[in-house]
Amino acid sequence: MRIIEVETYEELSEVGAQIIIQKVRKEPNSVLGLATGSTPIGLYEKLVHDYEQNGTSYQHVTTFNLDEYVGLDEGHEQSYRTYMNDHLFDQIDIDKQQTHIPKGDAPDLVAEAQYYEERIQHADGIDLQILGIGRNGHIGFNEPGTPFSSRTHIVDLTPSTREANQKFFGNLDLVPTKAISMGIATIMASKEILLLISGPAKAEAYQRLIHGKMEEQFPASILQLHPRVTVVVEKS
Repeated sequence: MRIIEVETYEELSEVGAQIIIQKVRKEPNSVLGLATGSTPIGLYEKLVHDYEQNGTSYQHVTTFNLDEYVGLDEGHEQSYRTYMNDHLFDQIDIDKQQTHIPKGDAPDLVAEAQYYEERIQHADGIDLQILGIGRNGHIGFNEPGTPFSSRTHIVDLTPSTREANQKFFGNLDLVPTKAISMGIATIMASKEILLLISGPAKAEAYQRLIHGKMEEQFPASILQLHPRVTVVVEKS
């Protein structure tokens, strides 16, 4: 596990963006795994700026997002499709047909999860997966207790995760209770992983990731076994 400590969120975003930019320039057909939430917003801003200034092309890139809320259609203002369009896809030259996000309003959610997993496998897996980490150690929406062997599946969101996302919805009652998420085994099959950790609220999770034991009650701990993980962490 390679650890890069930075002083500010701005620096974290720049370091993370450069890792992705170099990957895409070296391998234009890269398959990227993308994350949402507060932490990657600065990174996506850096990617857009680089695209505008330097012309790094995403025409041949394929993307798979980690997750989506159950019950939200693609046009919902808090859907992760809307998030990705607003923060990245609408501002670069990527083919949206090559961008994949689980359908949270699918009539058969189990079938949707299986189909999403099959699409990832059909793309020969993910070359570089971006991750954040929850205060309880969740990666994607894989909450504590999720089997390390899990593949893309339907998850029940814990109260702490729903509370953390309340700020986006304005009211806790509006935060969905379930999500479709890549499983932990799906994430671990990525050839390379970039983990971004920002802010003092994540300091305890970072310490547990680095120094704690590997256990399903702290899902991110499985990353200790991955051969190519880069952690970019903002000093708290």
